Amino acid sequence: MGMTRLAFLNFKNGLKNYLSLVLALSFTVLVFFNFQNILCSDAFEVLGSRNREYIYLLIQTTSFVLGCFMVFFIWYSTSVFLARRKKEIGIYIFMGLSSQKTGKLYLIETAFIGLSALGLGLVMGMISAGLFQMIFLAFSELAVEIRFRPALKPVLVTSAVYFLIYFIFMCNGYRNIVRSSVIGMISAAKENEYVRQNVLVLFARAVLGTGILIYGYWLAMKEGSTSVLGNAFAAVVLVTVGIYLMFGGLIPLVFQILAGKKLFLYQGKRILWINSVIFRMKKNYRTYAIVSVLMLCSVTALAMGFAMRERYENIIRFENTYTFQLLSSRKDLDTQARTQIEKENNIVLSSRIPILTLDKSLVKARENYNHYAFVSYSYLHQLALDTGMELSFGEPGEDEVFKISHLYLLSLITEQANVEIVINGKRYKQTGDTSVPYLGYLQESMSFFVMNDKEYKRLLPLGKELYTYNYRIGNLEHFARTRESLDVLVEDTQENYTARIAIDPENNEIDWIKALYAICIFMFMVFILASGSILFMKLYNDAYEERERCQVLQKIGIDKTVLKQSAAAELMAAYGTTFLIMAISSFFSVGALGKMMFTSLLAVNLVSVAVVMGILAVWFVMSLWAYGRNAEI
Repeated sequence: MGMTRLAFLNFKNGLKNYLSLVLALSFTVLVFFNFQNILCSDAFEVLGSRNREYIYLLIQTTSFVLGCFMVFFIWYSTSVFLARRKKEIGIYIFMGLSSQKTGKLYLIETAFIGLSALGLGLVMGMISAGLFQMIFLAFSELAVEIRFRPALKPVLVTSAVYFLIYFIFMCNGYRNIVRSSVIGMISAAKENEYVRQNVLVLFARAVLGTGILIYGYWLAMKEGSTSVLGNAFAAVVLVTVGIYLMFGGLIPLVFQILAGKKLFLYQGKRILWINSVIFRMKKNYRTYAIVSVLMLCSVTALAMGFAMRERYENIIRFENTYTFQLLSSRKDLDTQARTQIEKENNIVLSSRIPILTLDKSLVKARENYNHYAFVSYSYLHQLALDTGMELSFGEPGEDEVFKISHLYLLSLITEQANVEIVINGKRYKQTGDTSVPYLGYLQESMSFFVMNDKEYKRLLPLGKELYTYNYRIGNLEHFARTRESLDVLVEDTQENYTARIAIDPENNEIDWIKALYAICIFMFMVFILASGSILFMKLYNDAYEERERCQVLQKIGIDKTVLKQSAAAELMAAYGTTFLIMAISSFFSVGALGKMMFTSLLAVNLVSVAVVMGILAVWFVMSLWAYGRNAEI
């Protein structure tokens, strides 16, 4: 029998054991292909060059992340495949085949698995390309016509990236086989990830892991300015290392202590599964740590998608607080402006407030703006009454200011306490920050501060007082004609002392944000499917090792129903611990995201964790069924 035929028979007979891994790899290929297909399409041409460039940059970045994830996932799948095949390969060598020939057999068999995943992923990708674009546009709510045109480039790029990664790990497996001894291969199944540990080692890992994890959480939630990006990167590394040490130390230590407590051990049917859980924790802790980190990535991606959707809607409402704004040195322009607007439209909201502008050389603040403006608290209080907006802070003291900022999508400057601003040599303490759109779109281009009335009057001689006139119209269909009427007013103003701002209701400059939260949803799907399939595969393989033990227990009179309940408890320990660590960690990862977005994402976090829990419940049911089938209970 030829090598190719033997490899094909092995592949065919063992496919059911690796089906979940093949499907997960296929799904990754599918998503990667469809993102490449979007890059090659002209679907976003109608959104304008700026939105198109942002969306393409987001998709390219996502493709890079998917490529990195593909590296990890292919490495894991080939490692699992090699570990499962080493014993059989060792037998081939023992029967007379050379290491080179068995290595060749492994290469061919692995190639069949890789080609199956690639072929299935590309076929499903081409079939679902139109549906993928439809779902992507439905999530992002982009008004774009779906035009699927088959292209060769996405197929070639996807195949090239996949082949390159897969080929590297295939060669690594071949090298591993050639350099391994026959005895090492035959006993590989017993050595796989097993680490002999005592209580002191577990305790040391538990303390170190807990300390590292807490420090990582603290860095994630720490406020800062220029240090935020570095803290975020350090937090990611520390949390990953901390999770690894928790599964290698604290969690097995807890189960080991519980197993030594007779009151706990002999209640229910715990004696049947607790020792098995301890062994599995020692054997599979690396896998459980990987799965927990992937779950954390998935819940963070989903939370970010929800948050971006909410933030986009809030930014749109913020920018459309006023349809038209006039900035003028004249304080008697309101009547003329109303007359011009009411020729074509009705006014549903209006306000008027003077602001003091100072030269930037007189102001030293944390953020550098070209224009700094100051508002008297009494004037702002009157504006809030006129517009019905909330004014949640009182009048600042004579050495205090309160910042009025625009609505950030994301900011790396999260520090709000101990912020100072120097105006003409005098230091003021910033007591707070609000993004209520009192001055509408003007808050995008100027840095506004609310001052004590007395201080405002004292600074008047240093700058120039301008007047803002703000209006929101009722009939947006007449926007263009209303804008033309106001332009006549601006042109008639002598020496250009009046400027006009108009917020076009058809403006789509930030539509790229909608593509961002659609991408987050897809990244969530990739990560949760990967984490579930890895855990399923690991537990599926472990069930084979439990078959003999289950048969012995049945012979001494243990009922199959009891064994199934014991298996369910064992699997629940694996799923429960990974989910628990993820849920705790997500509170800090999503909390850090909320700090950068200046909003509370607790509700978003809870919803995201609940979604992940629901998906894991499905994986748990599938794992329990597969476990019972493989263990013959």
